[in-house]
Amino acid sequence: FSPAGRGLKGFCTVCYQDVIPFHSFLPITPRPVFLRSVYDGQEHGLFMEKLEGRIRNHDREIEKMCNHHFQGFVDSITELLKVRGEAQKLKVKKGVDRFLTLPKLPPLQTLNTMDELRQCRLQQRNIATTVDKLTHCLPGEQLPQGGGEYYPALRTLDQLEHSCLPQAGAYLFCTIMAENIPRLRAHIRDVSMSDLKDFLESIRKHSDKIGEKAMKQVSGGVRFADQLHFLFFFFFFFFHVQWRHISTRDPPHIMDSGLGAHDLVDFSPVYRCLHIYTVLGARDTFENYYRNQRRKQARLVLQPHSNMHETLEGYRRYFNQIVGFFVVEDHVLHTTRGLVNRAYVEELWELSLSKTIAALRTHSSYCTDPDLLLDLKNLIVLFADTLQGYGFPVNQLFDMLLEMRDQYGEILLKKWNTSFRQILDLDNYSPIPVATEEDYRRVMGQFPFQDPELEKTAFPKKLPFSAFVPKVYCQIKEFIYACLKFSEDLHRSSTEIDDMIRKSTNLLLTRTLSHCLQYAIKKKNVGLAELVQIIINTTHLEQSCHFLEEFISNITNVPPGTINATKLYGTSTFKDARHTAEEEIYTNLNQKIDQFLQLADYDWMVAQGGGTASDYLSDLIAFLCSTFTVFTHLPGKVAQTACMSACKHLSTSLLQLLLESDVRQVSMGALHQFNTDVKECERFARAGPVPGFQGDTLLLAFIDLRQLLDLFTQWDWSTYLADYGRPTCKYLRVNPHTALALLEKMKDTSRKNNMFAQFRKNERDKQKLIDTVVKQLRNLIATHQS
Repeated sequence: FSPAGRGLKGFCTVCYQDVIPFHSFLPITPRPVFLRSVYDGQEHGLFMEKLEGRIRNHDREIEKMCNHHFQGFVDSITELLKVRGEAQKLKVKKGVDRFLTLPKLPPLQTLNTMDELRQCRLQQRNIATTVDKLTHCLPGEQLPQGGGEYYPALRTLDQLEHSCLPQAGAYLFCTIMAENIPRLRAHIRDVSMSDLKDFLESIRKHSDKIGEKAMKQVSGGVRFADQLHFLFFFFFFFFHVQWRHISTRDPPHIMDSGLGAHDLVDFSPVYRCLHIYTVLGARDTFENYYRNQRRKQARLVLQPHSNMHETLEGYRRYFNQIVGFFVVEDHVLHTTRGLVNRAYVEELWELSLSKTIAALRTHSSYCTDPDLLLDLKNLIVLFADTLQGYGFPVNQLFDMLLEMRDQYGEILLKKWNTSFRQILDLDNYSPIPVATEEDYRRVMGQFPFQDPELEKTAFPKKLPFSAFVPKVYCQIKEFIYACLKFSEDLHRSSTEIDDMIRKSTNLLLTRTLSHCLQYAIKKKNVGLAELVQIIINTTHLEQSCHFLEEFISNITNVPPGTINATKLYGTSTFKDARHTAEEEIYTNLNQKIDQFLQLADYDWMVAQGGGTASDYLSDLIAFLCSTFTVFTHLPGKVAQTACMSACKHLSTSLLQLLLESDVRQVSMGALHQFNTDVKECERFARAGPVPGFQGDTLLLAFIDLRQLLDLFTQWDWSTYLADYGRPTCKYLRVNPHTALALLEKMKDTSRKNNMFAQFRKNERDKQKLIDTVVKQLRNLIATHQS
């Protein structure tokens, strides 16, 4: 701290060329009056936002400054240590001078002869020379003896070799010292390399812990810039402790200081070895060795376990190792000058990224659990965000997540296919009864249904649809939520997310739900009542599609009217299912009619017909009446089409029954009985079993049969033959082939059943008339064919 109280100037003049006061690192403390005005004006949110922006700007500047001056900071400390060593040498030298002072010569008067004087002067000169030579060799005494300060030792060896020993002269001890210098340098190099190997082995073992720390910081919202203030002061106050650790030959280890991920690693072996090899002139050798070893370790890190896909923990360990590896490389890149460069790191990352994506594609393809795949997606996003925070490009990871999203969608479709089938199988296909207001509101909370007329009715009452309608609707919403969970955090816009969700929902509707509805319609033992309820249910589900559109828009914050927005295909899906159910109703009705017709037991040779309809036909009419009563809940056109289809099939089946090849003979009495049954069918059609038909429209289903029976029962062949082919013909719907076939059966009957017909004039005339009509019909057919 400066005497004037201006605050901390910085760590050293090497790190900061400009004076940075201590208070510039601290948040600005506003005056009480200003702070009160901020809160009184309800502008504290804006104040905090501006304050956070200022803090972020300072953080970025501090981080850039630290990265730029870190190496110079280390060099300055090294020089300071060298100065300390020089000071220690001066101190030792002063002590030597004290003990090696030249002896005083005895007084001349005490010397007996000139020889003694000359000998004394020679001794004095030799002693002075020896002291001078030994003084030059004093730096050699300061070499560390196992202390680990190898970088200062190299400086000392260099001083001895190039300065001290040449001045000392060609003495034996100088020669011995000069010969030992290369061996000492080699020893220092080998020891520092051993430290580096221990360091590489240590970070290989603990890279998962480093990566875990980095990913936890990202998941918790902790940024490196937010920790710089604390780190600066930490290193300032405890720098001498950290440097003492760096300068001692301890094996590298992982520290748990609670700081950033890179702070878990002691990088001193790298820095120490780099300095030593630089001094020895073998920096390139060191760089190549370090890079090659790290490439080998990268290949090991990128090799996934064979059972990695079984649990999320396997993926987490894999990602932690990769993140830890590149956190170390990023720190080495920014704290050393040239040991690794940006091109090397980017090349290593591109290789790692391709191998990582290939491994993820392979292992994730085995996943069939949507929850596990969703957790894996979140883990990949965290993995990508962590590495992106260190400056690595991760766009390919997010592209791969889009591919994984398609796989996730397919898994969801399979899961929802099972859910839909269970709902359809367990449904009773009956309108939902609601006994109380609470039950009514509960169902309305599950499905958006509005019917003012129904709301006015008293309880208990019934909703028009069955239970599978609200259940299916809720399942569709759950599917949309599941799709949204995967689409989040993919760095995509709201419009893109909305489009992805709509496309997935369309697949659910047009493929999964459509197939389930087709399955429910086509499966055996589905009665008409169930088919009618399915039509009603699909009608209400179709009407709810616009609510699903609004639901998607609300959760994605994209307006429903956005241009190029994907539309839901639910309307067409439910229409197709309804049409299939309608066709199935028509088929089912026809099958029921055929079953009743199989009970028909006509006596085709009866002389006189009965006055009432046949029993089988009376039962058939009763069945149709009860069935069409159920159709009152169907849309009008569906019920009318079903009724018309049933009447047409009944008319066609009765005509085929009359013309069947097994029926070889038909009497006039049988025709009268058959005509009575047809009249019963016409009475049913005239009664209007289904509302909506205009006039006698439903009677048109029996018009062909009616005109044929009228022709035979009234024996009006002259009119038929005379008017045939005219638009106003009375028997326009009678086909001559049909008439000829039936007439042939009556001709055979007249011959076989009347043995004495040739003796009776009336029978002979009738037989001649039949023969004549047959001949005319054949001529008519031949004429029209030609």
